[in-house]
Parts: sequence; structure tokens; C-alpha cells
Amino acid sequence: MTGPGRARRSPRWPALVGIGGLVGGVLANLASNLASNLLSELAASVLGPASIALAVVGGLGFVGYVVYEVRRRRAGREADPEPTDVLTTPTAGAPTLPYTAEFTGRGEHVEAVLGLLAREHAVAVLGRRAVGTSACAVQAANRCREDFPDGQYYLDLRRRGRPRSARQVLTALARILGTAPPASGRPDALAAAADALRGQLDGRRILLVLDNVDRPDQVRPLLPPTARTCRLLLAGGPALVGLDGVVAHWIAEPGTSEAVELFATAGGAAPAARVRRADPRTDPAVREIVDLCGRQPRTVRALGYRTAQHGWRHSDVLDALRRAVQTPPHQRLAISPAARLVTERDIAYWALTRQARRLYRVMSLVPAPVDRPTIAALAGRHLDLVTALLDQLAAAAFVVGAPGDRFEVRPLLAGSARLHLRDADPARARVAAQARLTRHLARRAERHAANLAVLGSPPDREWSLPLDDDPYAWFDLHQELLLAVVRVPAGAAETLPRRVRRWWFRLAVALCGWLAYVERLDEWEQVCRTVLATPTADDRPEIAGWAHNELGVLRRRRHDPQGAAAALTLAVNERGRGGTAQARLNLGLALLDLGQLDDAVEHLEMSRRHRSGADRAGHALTDLGLGAAQLARGELDTAHHHLVRAANTFRSVGDPRGYAAALTNLVLVHAALGEHLDAAQAWRAALREYESINDPTSRATALLNAGATLLSSTPGQARTAYELLAESRRLREETRPTAGLARTLLYLGDASAALGDRADARRHWADAAAVAEEVADNQALRAADARLEDNATDRVT
Repeated sequence: MTGPGRARRSPRWPALVGIGGLVGGVLANLASNLASNLLSELAASVLGPASIALAVVGGLGFVGYVVYEVRRRRAGREADPEPTDVLTTPTAGAPTLPYTAEFTGRGEHVEAVLGLLAREHAVAVLGRRAVGTSACAVQAANRCREDFPDGQYYLDLRRRGRPRSARQVLTALARILGTAPPASGRPDALAAAADALRGQLDGRRILLVLDNVDRPDQVRPLLPPTARTCRLLLAGGPALVGLDGVVAHWIAEPGTSEAVELFATAGGAAPAARVRRADPRTDPAVREIVDLCGRQPRTVRALGYRTAQHGWRHSDVLDALRRAVQTPPHQRLAISPAARLVTERDIAYWALTRQARRLYRVMSLVPAPVDRPTIAALAGRHLDLVTALLDQLAAAAFVVGAPGDRFEVRPLLAGSARLHLRDADPARARVAAQARLTRHLARRAERHAANLAVLGSPPDREWSLPLDDDPYAWFDLHQELLLAVVRVPAGAAETLPRRVRRWWFRLAVALCGWLAYVERLDEWEQVCRTVLATPTADDRPEIAGWAHNELGVLRRRRHDPQGAAAALTLAVNERGRGGTAQARLNLGLALLDLGQLDDAVEHLEMSRRHRSGADRAGHALTDLGLGAAQLARGELDTAHHHLVRAANTFRSVGDPRGYAAALTNLVLVHAALGEHLDAAQAWRAALREYESINDPTSRATALLNAGATLLSSTPGQARTAYELLAESRRLREETRPTAGLARTLLYLGDASAALGDRADARRHWADAAAVAEEVADNQALRAADARLEDNATDRVT
């Protein structure tokens, strides 16, 4: 007795006989050639023909083995050793109505069909293939037999697995009802035969059931039915939707409870096994088993019968199916008998064309909806062919559409599709498809990530560019797919195939650029952690350095300069020369946040030395950091030099975000140098740039600098300064408290004091002191306490 996790081997003796005969013939032929030089001519003449005959026999034996295997596998799909047929077969050649075999569930659908037959002339029970349309239609027809005393006739429009033509259908019906068959396949001959049938049916209470209607043209000559008392009941697929004169009733896969009942009923019909097994109706494992089968009635019945027949435990069957579905596609895994039974009994799948079956299988590799170009890259086929195949799969209800002209395998069929992929495609084919998908996504993501900074589009804006030209729209539409591909399941990242790893890492880099752009910090960190968990990060220090650098930048965004400095120190130690420049820049900025000015300047200078001369944007970032560090050290002329150079470079390369940041810092330099007019021009230009940039934090900083400059240079502009500072506070209060918020509240109190509102000033200074204490900004805390003490002294005086 074999278990569900062990495949039954086919007999090997036919292959051994064939191969042995072929090899023996070749060896005998060689022996005869050698013997011809050593023995007499008589011996050679005997061995030569004998060896040729032996080789021929071996070749015929091998061909026979191949034919035997093909027929055996085909019989495994088509034969039914267990009673899983939907209908009981009527007497050979008789048109009488058959009965359903062990019909379970679908009671509400049968009642609905009966209600339609009571008032409509033609009713169609529609659904995807093998979902139970035939059983439902025949069950409804048997329920209303007494309403049609003049006869109930049944005709299967599929003969030997192939659909009958309209002429063949009318010929069969003419033979049943005793009318003249069509003389030819011309439309006028078909119409004449159909009119003769209507005349024979008129005035008689007859129910005509046409099963397995695959194409509308098979029954179109019969529509619309004009007989007043007869009824026409069709059972077919989605292609019949919209037929004139036909009222459709759609049925889907049975629910989980109904599928479990099918599983249990089929198991009850199997010979009793020696081992005791749990009742399928109460075993939770069976509910998951039928879902992994896609709740296909024929498949569920076959698996229930086989499980009971062999005494398989439900938990073992579930474990075998889970392994086949959840094991990473690139890993080899022997297919179990339970999983193979599921694939062999999937009638709807085998009704598809070969190329449509392949596309359905490879689409199971994609965990989220994808667009047509991505599907074409995944399958390695031309876009026009993929479009036609998608139409076929959608018509057969294997795939469903999603917004943005995207498609995905139906969630109910995802497990079944993975089983087909595991059974039909070798590991190298699965890896090749995975590599094509990752390469395609990585290239598109890199192209769009490079345009994000240039576009500067806010996340809440309407899409104004074509989808493939708008980086924000593209990432927003495909974010679920990109995250699912990069965040591979636990353990799978450690075994990514070599041909996939490079493109997978490049996709992770581009995706992190998008996540940083839209401030999705948690997902950004998760992607970096996934990269660090791969063996590639251990083998290649530059990859680990990239991940640590991203984590450092992420922690700076979260206002954790200490953690940022620790992560960036690791990045500096692990990255190559080109990567070290960016890591040292970020480390210098983190040290600047910590107030370690000398170390910050040192790392920034080293970053500039490591930069390539062609990296103009990188040099501009380094100059911006050096300008901020020199400003903090009080070296105003040097800071002015670096910031002006950074602003000019950012403007020439078309980076409005960097240009605005340089202007924001120049405001402070000009104010400290007493150049108040230049300071005013700088902050006005910075605010103009921020109007088109989605960067609320940097805009809040620019507003703070502008308000502080106005208060120190032009006290008469206190009202304008107060409005700028109030807007800065509003932007900062949308995030967690920071040192910037404390300083904004501090200057907001100064503006209120300049306007003569002492109560409002005290309130702002008190709030500034509370925030400064929370974020450990001692300098802002001392300044707020000093202002509160001075205000209290003034009140006493």
C-alpha cells in the first residue's frame, strides 16, 4: 500500500528489454566486424545478419515501450477506476434522460433552474468546465420529469471529447424526434431542419436537455425556441453568455462545506480500508484539502475515493499537497500520488490548449496581479500571443482581471495551478521563468526609480502621464507585486537560484528608492532585512554595506542619529570604494545630527575624495553636507562657498529638492553674515521650489529659517514671521516630535512676544521646553527656560 507522499513507480522491464536489445545489437554488430578479421568468412556472414536482426528487435521494443508509457499516462487521466462520473450512463444509444450519481449540494441552484423552466422556453446552466453544470441541469430535469409527459430527451454535444458541429447536433435530434436531418451544413439547410424540429415539438410537453454545449454555433439554429409547451435546457460554459432567447443561470464552484460533503460521500463509496480514519466532515484538514484542489467536484470526489480506498490519513494528504504548493519553485520535489491525482482529474485544465496550459502554470509563479508585458516576459512569448491566451483563460474562468489591465490566477485556483506547475515543468523551466520575471521587473523599476527625484510628484496627485511614463503611477499600481517578489518567503531567500539573485537584488534596490520616496519606512526596513538575510550578503560585502547604508538613512528619517551612525559605520566598513562615498556622506550627516562636528567634516571630506568626477549629483550632496557642517562650526565663508556650489550643481542637474535644501541653508549663512536682503531672496526662492516638491519636513525647515531670519533682521515683519513659523509647526506636528519642532515653537514664542502677546509667547515657550526635553535637545531646552525666566522677571518688575 502506497502513502500519499510516495509515488508508485511504473514497471521498468519494457524499458530494460528495449534498451538492452538496442545496445546488444550494436555490440553484436561490432563483434561481427572484429570477427570478420579473425574468423572465416562464413562466421562473419552468420554474425552480421544476426546482429542486425537483434538491433531491429531492440529498436522495436524501445518504440513499443514509449507507446505503452504514453497510453498509460493518457489512460491515467481519462480512465475512472473510482466512481467519479457526474451522470449515470443511460442505455447505449438511447436518448433518455440519465440520472445523477450521488448528487450532493447545489440545492438552491436546482430550485432556481426549476423556477426558470416553469416560465421560460430556454434556460442555460452556465459555469466553468467541470464545475457541475451537467449534474445541476440533469438533477433539475429529473425533478420535473412529471411536468413533461410527452418525453424527456438528453443529448451530449461532446463526442469522444470533441464538440459536435451544428449539423451533427441537428442530425442527432432529428433521429431522436423522427424528423428529416439537414441535407448539408449550409445555413438554409440547418434552418430547414430546425423548423422541422420545431414543428414536431409544437403542442407537445417535451423537455430537451443539451449537455456540454461548448460553442454558441452548436445550438444557434434552435434559437429562439418558438414551441409553446416544450422546454430547452442547456448546460455549458461561459461562451453561451448572451445567447438570444436563452435565460442564463450561473453556478460557481461549490462552497467549502459542500466540497467536504462530496469528499466524504465519495469516500463512503470506496471499499473499507483496514485503518481507522477520521470523519472527513469533522476533520479540519479536509477543508484545506478541498480548497487546495480548487473545490473542483470531479477532483474532490476522486481524491476522497482514493483516500478512503488506501486508508491515507487526511493530515498526510494535506501535507503532501502543501509541500507541492509551498516549496519554492526552484527546488526539486517528487510529486506525490495525491498531488498527481489532483492534476490528472482537472478536466477544465486539460481542455485548454497546450500553450494556454503553460501560461496558466507559469502565472502561478506571480503572487499578485500583473500586466500584459510582464506576463509576456514571464512566459517568454510575444505580447500578441499572450493577449490571445489570456482571453482564452479568462473565458474559461482560470484568470481574472484587475485594475490597470492586469491579470492574476483566480485565488481559488492558485494552489491547483502550483500543483500543475510542479507536475508538468522541470526545475530548470521554473527557474528560467522566475529569472525572466525578476529581470523584467528590475529593469522597469530601475528606469522608473531614476525618474522619481526628477518628477517630484506628490503622492496624492492625480495621474497625468501615461502609466508607463509616470514613475509614481507605475510603482503605485505594481507595489503589491514588487513587494511580493522581493519579500520572498522565509528561507527561500537563502536558496534563490544564481541566475535570479542578481536581478532580485537590483529590484530590491529600486524598490527601496520608491519606498523611501513615499516614506513607507516599515516596508523599507523589511526589504533591507531580507537582503541582509541572504547568503549573498555574507559572500559579497558590498551588498551588506548597501543594506546597512539604507538602514542608516532610514534611522535618520526616524530621528535616531545614534542608531543611524552605528548602521552607517558598518556600511563604511563593508562597502567598496564607490559605495563608501555615499556611506561616508550619510555617516557625516548622522554625526552632524549628533553634534560631532569635527568627525562629520572628516567623513564628508573623505566622501568627496572617493567620489567620481562624473558624479555631479553626489558632489552636490557632499557640498551641501559640508556647508551645513561648516555653518554649525561658525565658518561662514567656507559654508557659503560649499552651499553656493551645491545650489548651482543641483540646479544644473535638475534636482529641485537638493536646490531648495541648499537655499534653505544659505538663508542662515546670509543672516549670520548680516546680508539680510540676500537671506530674504534665498528663503523666498526656497519656498517657491518647495511648492512643487512633496517634502513637508524640508519645507518646514525652510519656513523655520525664513521666520527666524525675519525676526532677527526685520522686527517689523513679526506678523509675517509668525505666519511662516505657524505653517512650519503645522507641518512638523503631523509627525513625531523632533528638535525642529522644539526650535519652531521657540521662535514662534519670540514672534508672539514681538507682536505683544505675552501669554501666547509663554505658551509656545513652555511647549518648546517640553518637546526639547522629550527629544533631548539641551540647547533648545536651555533657550526656552531662559525665555520663560526672563518673561517671569519682566512680569514681577
